[in-house]
Amino acid sequence: MLLAAFTMTLAVYWPGLSGGFLFDDYPNIVDNKGVQPHDATLPSLVGAALSSPASDFKRPLASLSFAANYLATGLDPYWMKLTNLLLHLLNGWLVYLLSLALLRSDPSDRHPHAQLVAVLIAASWMLLPINLTAVLYVVQRMESMANLFVLLGLLGYVAGRRRMLAWIPASSPAGRGGLRWGSFILCATSITLPTLLGLLAKETAVMLPLYALLIEWALFHFRNRQEVSTASEESEPRRSQYDPRTIGLFMLVLALPMLIGLAWLLPTVFKPETWAARDFTLGTRLLSEARIITDYVAWTLLPTPGALSFYHDDFQVSTGLLTPWSTLASIVFLAALIALMLWLRPRKPLVALGIALFLGCQLLTGTILPLELIYEHRNYFASFGLLLAMMPLLAVPRTFPLPLPRYVLLAGLMLCWIGLTALTAYTWGNPLRLAEDLAARAPMSPRAQYELGRNYIIYSHYDPASPFTRLAYAPLEKAAALPNASILPEQALIFMNARMHLPIKDAWWDSLVAKLVARKPGVQDESSLGALTMCARERKCDLPTQRMTQAFLGALSHPDPSARLLAMYGDYAWNVLDDHVLGERVTDAAVKANPDESAYQVTLIRMLAVQGRKTEAKKALERLDRLNIGGHLNNTLDQLRTQLPDLSTSVPSTSTH
Repeated sequence: MLLAAFTMTLAVYWPGLSGGFLFDDYPNIVDNKGVQPHDATLPSLVGAALSSPASDFKRPLASLSFAANYLATGLDPYWMKLTNLLLHLLNGWLVYLLSLALLRSDPSDRHPHAQLVAVLIAASWMLLPINLTAVLYVVQRMESMANLFVLLGLLGYVAGRRRMLAWIPASSPAGRGGLRWGSFILCATSITLPTLLGLLAKETAVMLPLYALLIEWALFHFRNRQEVSTASEESEPRRSQYDPRTIGLFMLVLALPMLIGLAWLLPTVFKPETWAARDFTLGTRLLSEARIITDYVAWTLLPTPGALSFYHDDFQVSTGLLTPWSTLASIVFLAALIALMLWLRPRKPLVALGIALFLGCQLLTGTILPLELIYEHRNYFASFGLLLAMMPLLAVPRTFPLPLPRYVLLAGLMLCWIGLTALTAYTWGNPLRLAEDLAARAPMSPRAQYELGRNYIIYSHYDPASPFTRLAYAPLEKAAALPNASILPEQALIFMNARMHLPIKDAWWDSLVAKLVARKPGVQDESSLGALTMCARERKCDLPTQRMTQAFLGALSHPDPSARLLAMYGDYAWNVLDDHVLGERVTDAAVKANPDESAYQVTLIRMLAVQGRKTEAKKALERLDRLNIGGHLNNTLDQLRTQLPDLSTSVPSTSTH
């Protein structure tokens, strides 16, 4: 049956492998030259490992996997998606093994069909529609790879605790402590080592110690059976007691890191500027997440195409308990779910554990961190918790009440999950088909409408006579007019008409500048300005310098502009405005804002050298040399040292270096 589940998963996902890159795939893979090394030398691999723009922690293991794909098959999304699918199948096998171990550890129930239930959990988890983006959305290999280590760690922890709880006579060598200490070391290693390895793929692996604690709370109760000391007593184990080693382990691997992490995070979280680029505050985020987590339950168990729309920037942020009213209803639902979990712990510990794992998974991404509000892939592990809570109740033998309704409900749910995942995977198999489908699923999403317009532009090949050119305007202008939209739609309209030498509407420029002045630019706004800058500096777009300068000054009018934005303005000032003084000054500000980003320093060195300021250029070169960890900047440093006397006056932009 497990083999059949793997086969079904392969068949369902196979049509989606032929699709293209999407959304965050571009900054992390397509436009990230670091994960496209020319060779597999150590400096190239170190550079790839440290190239991710997604996180300050760089996620080196995930980046190296993208680099390995590139070295093997180039920048072909098919093979990257296939790698994701194989990783998903491996995770499905681990879900089966972990489910089986947890079922056999349930102290309140014997599960005579534990293997069957474990197969159903694994099959359902692999085929859940909410987990599709962790497979076909290439960059979310980060999520699935991190959870590979999470599942391995939990499997090792459960195995170690089962061995620790096994009664062993004191007369045996193992009974005198050998096996028990060995099992405890297995538990400790299973938490610490996979957590550290998982963090190299994505920060969500940091939740492994919490998941282990929840398993301990629900199934093992922090207890350890003691060995008996006399032969006459060896027929019965003594009463179990709390195990101080287990309690101490969680104090060390969970409580202490959590306190350190909160001490580091909270000062930043409470600063208003932390939330300046978002359309929500800490308070409204917490209110909104109550609704979102409630939605995640429905999207996992009873999904609909409209709910699983990938883009969720049309979500209405909660501004109060009754605005909208579903905020209070969701808080009540979650409180009831927690109360049910506590009530079920002594009665149905496995159900309580499943609820706890689902809720525990939301603590990282659904609370105080200033992340985007909604992403489906955040439920890659959380969905396992819901299935663990539900599946043993639906799949128990006929001797339990209501067998026929339970089996009918289970079959209906699985057919629904398989059908929707298959339908969605098919749409992911073609970029234009996917864009049209996502725009239909989320008609009020600026990102979905923009992506549809962008795909029409791609298919038009910048031919004014192409029918796709005419199709592009409507979704892009609709996206630009929607609430909370970034400047991406305006940038696409300006870019398209400039490339095709068609008139550019003043309304597009007015809207773009107004948005940049009204709120601090986000990543998408910065990327839009970068695209326009690149088009202007390559002389592919005849963009009015007055309008571009207005846009940059509007974006920079907010406190603490990002180093990336400063570097873009420096690039524009130097290469388009031909204002070398301004370009060098703004680029220097970018270096100061982010001294660890080598690309900004390289551009500044070239600017200083062009102006004949060799002494300053050499000092900057020495600062760059200090960033050469593992030799990943060797080639860049050698080129700079060779070219320093004879640099041209054109300075490559930081986005293309």
